[in-house]
Amino acid sequence: MNTAPAIAISLCAVCLFLQPGGCEIVVNRYASRSTMILGFSWENCDGAGQPAVLKSLALSPDPITIPGDLKASAAGSTTVAFTSPLAVNLTLEKEVAGFWVKVPCMDNIGSCDYADACLLLDTAIPPGQDCPEPLHTYGIPCHCPFKAGDYTLPETDFYLPNVDLPYWLTNGNYRIKGVLGINGKELGCLKVTLSLHSN
Repeated sequence: MNTAPAIAISLCAVCLFLQPGGCEIVVNRYASRSTMILGFSWENCDGAGQPAVLKSLALSPDPITIPGDLKASAAGSTTVAFTSPLAVNLTLEKEVAGFWVKVPCMDNIGSCDYADACLLLDTAIPPGQDCPEPLHTYGIPCHCPFKAGDYTLPETDFYLPNVDLPYWLTNGNYRIKGVLGINGKELGCLKVTLSLHSN
């Protein structure tokens, strides 16, 4: 059983929003806070019109508490292989006084362009090293290339460790748009909305 690149990238989009450097450990220039994610929702930008489509993504509980336990399941499909360089373009917006304002890219958080998500995966999990659980148990790949096909991640328990957010990432409503592409061709697009509360 495998998981689609679209699933991995959708979760990575949230991770990149929360932590700079492709979900690496955040340095101590940020203040440590407990965080809650409320009202998480998602949708494909263009329905089923693109090669990569996320069919389902369920996260519980709501709110999601960090640090804390999380249940996640997902399914998706892609009609094309995902190979390097796999570009990821993220647009992060925050609601301010009823208007959506684009958050610039700062310290690899915000509206950032990543030239190759495959390299981010190789940085997080060195090639030749076993994929982390639960990926290893289900035989889910964690490096490019990802083959075309249908993919499913059954309901799985995760523990979310503490996240150190930058001081400027304040409480509020956010929306994230993530676009996948190879050589200028858009392969998939996902929109995520959530509310962030930290103390």
